[in-house]
Amino acid sequence: MSRSTAPTPPPEPTSARPLRADAERNRRRLIAAAQEVFAERGLEVTLDDIARHAGVGVGTAYRRFANREELIEAVFEDAVQRIAARAEAALAHEDPWDGFVQFFLITAQDFAADRGLREVLLEGARGKNHAVARVRLAPTVTAVMVRAQQAGRLRDDIEPTDFPLIQLMLGAVTEHSRTVAPELWRRYQVLLLDGLRHDRDRPSPLPHRALDEDEFEQTMT
Repeated sequence: MSRSTAPTPPPEPTSARPLRADAERNRRRLIAAAQEVFAERGLEVTLDDIARHAGVGVGTAYRRFANREELIEAVFEDAVQRIAARAEAALAHEDPWDGFVQFFLITAQDFAADRGLREVLLEGARGKNHAVARVRLAPTVTAVMVRAQQAGRLRDDIEPTDFPLIQLMLGAVTEHSRTVAPELWRRYQVLLLDGLRHDRDRPSPLPHRALDEDEFEQTMT
């Protein structure tokens, strides 16, 4: 009677090897170049354009990123994390109104300076990315607004869906006045903040209700 042998165990899974130092440098150069190109020209640029701006070959770009969408995702992830950190800082500010103003001003600056960021987060240029940002950012941004309302400083008829649309209005000013008066958006930023402030005896009534969540998503896409 032959003796049975124990089955050979499967090989241990191997983790993905880290990129070589030069490959990682090229990846970082491509992300940095994409940030610059997207900021200036928006998302409708090619991976070839970004490779040229990064000073690497097109083949290198396609080895690091399968397509432009994958590169947008990498750039977008960093942007969302940065905005989320700023929202957290605003929420932790000792003065609720000053925290709201700080967040309002710095995000307006980001959107004015970065056309690609505006297209992704405010104009729904990439549906998946926009949905991810909503899930990641909306709760903290809403908390910043509610805190300022509870302190009696932000008008109580402002809804969370109003915030990105207000930023979109500033973005429209930025886009249309870029070559004539690139800082014009700052004028309307101050006017909008005055309209949001609730330290007047009788704020002007709003002529239209805020969008609900479904209407907001339809508007943004």
